[in-house]
Amino acid sequence: MADRIAKIVRKTNETDITIEMNLDGSGYTNNTGVGFFDHMLDHVARHGQIGLNVTCKGDYQIDDHHSVEDVGIALGQALIEALGDKMGIERYGFASVPMDEALAKVSLDLSGRFALVLDIKPEGFQMPGTKIGTFDTQLVQEFLNAFAQAGKFNLHVEVPHGTNQHHIAEGIFKALGRALRQAIEVTGDQIPSTKGSL
Repeated sequence: MADRIAKIVRKTNETDITIEMNLDGSGYTNNTGVGFFDHMLDHVARHGQIGLNVTCKGDYQIDDHHSVEDVGIALGQALIEALGDKMGIERYGFASVPMDEALAKVSLDLSGRFALVLDIKPEGFQMPGTKIGTFDTQLVQEFLNAFAQAGKFNLHVEVPHGTNQHHIAEGIFKALGRALRQAIEVTGDQIPSTKGSL
């Protein structure tokens, strides 16, 4: 099996991002300039058992939106590059993660097609002005949308209950990592599709 690694450099007038990903590696260093977001990316890497190094310099004087969204885009591009032809991968992944009083469920399909469905029941999590420290909780959706769209996969996220904003977000990112680990696992020698390609 070829090394499943990728390096993505994305530079715009708003952000300067470098991502190194190893789907079969370990260890992570995430420095996006957005502390809570770094913490969430650490969870994806740790629970996804993925080697991940992310650096970002963004226009923080405006807000964190561009940095979080653009990291999502670059991360999706890295996933596509690292997966290569997707030969033998499981393709589908699911994880249900309790985080104290919150529960997060993530289902994904590395189908080559984008779809994002969010069903976050706790009131207030995505309301304007809702923050975890200085982190705007609406950016969770922005990241997930950017990551799934650039990575060309179906992503369904459900949070049936939870009251603590930090716990809700952390549950989502942990479940994302665990579902991703399941989906990228190589367990066969064929493309997992009747079409013959993903």
